[in-house]
Amino acid sequence: MSIYDFKATLGDGTEQSLADYRGQVLLIVNVASQCGFTPQYKGLQDLQTRFAPRGFSVLGFPCNQFGRQEPGTDAEIATFCTTGFGVTFPLFAKIEVNGTGAHPLWVWLKSRKSGLLGRRVPWNFTKFLIGRDGDVRGRYAPNRTPESLAPAIDALLG
Repeated sequence: MSIYDFKATLGDGTEQSLADYRGQVLLIVNVASQCGFTPQYKGLQDLQTRFAPRGFSVLGFPCNQFGRQEPGTDAEIATFCTTGFGVTFPLFAKIEVNGTGAHPLWVWLKSRKSGLLGRRVPWNFTKFLIGRDGDVRGRYAPNRTPESLAPAIDALLG
């Protein structure tokens, strides 16, 4: 099984097959608009701008499970991200990353790479780095800045 076996709904309601990202390096992040880590959107967008021409994409998954820090609608989230941070990477519909309602993609991501709290996502802005083969190559804590991941992304891009 790989990331390419999953589908997720984009913020505009369109179903997106992750197979469409086959061969790319991906950074998958659960995001929130009212979190202390929200300024990381800038770093995520900087990575998108810098590495997209080489086959890289950030995929943002809004989540309201941590302190109710993502209360907006999908449209409100998209507006916040584009106007506040110039986000151009895909933003998916709001999901859950833990518990019985966790999106299957996130269940799989956590099964491939445990963190400090085992398989649970501890907070907003947990990051999973996916190689061109569709498997998880790294998992990073919310306080790990996007900019600090540039060397790992560069190495996976070859």
